[in-house]
Amino acid sequence: MKKYSVNQLAKLAGVTVRTLHHYDKIGLLKPAVRTEKNYRHYGREELLRLQQILFYKALGFPLEDIKAIMEDPGFDLIRALQSHKETLQEESQRIAQLLRTINKTIDNLKNNKEMKDEEMYEGLKPAEREARRKEVSERWGADELKKSEDRVRKMGKEGLAKAKAEGEAINKKLASLMDLDPADLQVQAVVARHFEHLQVFTPIGKERYLGLGKLYTEDDRFRAHYDQHATGLADFLYQGIKIFCKHDLQVK
Repeated sequence: MKKYSVNQLAKLAGVTVRTLHHYDKIGLLKPAVRTEKNYRHYGREELLRLQQILFYKALGFPLEDIKAIMEDPGFDLIRALQSHKETLQEESQRIAQLLRTINKTIDNLKNNKEMKDEEMYEGLKPAEREARRKEVSERWGADELKKSEDRVRKMGKEGLAKAKAEGEAINKKLASLMDLDPADLQVQAVVARHFEHLQVFTPIGKERYLGLGKLYTEDDRFRAHYDQHATGLADFLYQGIKIFCKHDLQVK
């Protein structure tokens, strides 16, 4: 099996040697072999791990969160790649739509080609964002919407990325436990973690948490969000939530 020196890997992946040294220092990417003269050599496993690191970086995750995600016992490489694929496909579709809008606008301005007014905003998604805000406002009230948006704003980019990473880690952990009964204490511990994670965005009690759990199974957007990790995860989480809200189980 081919081994790469630190210089060769840096050139192959388009990163600096200093970056690879830093990843080694913080335990994010260790070489497969370290010689007596302290030369680093990387194999196939390390190449795949570096690919994951760079994918997460491209998606805006800070290094400490990437390390936490990849060191989680429930981390699954294929599942992670599938998640990256879906995220990038969505972004690709959004960018493609923006490019079509730009091209139509240029054609309209340069060649006087007909362009409908509504076509000027395709891909910019203000209406979709407003529809989501309206939905939250109608469901939980305008004050709740404002409080939630203020919390997200105060998090900043790094804080929001960290919160998203925690959410993904929780979902992956739940998916890895789907062979257990939702009442199992291991599952309930992760459901408790999920409940606490939601408090970051807006304080909720168990009654509202139960309502959210039901929504996860009834709303196609929520179901898709959870089932991308494992088919049936939304239903599994809802079952776990019902047990969590009904009983005061001793979880750690």
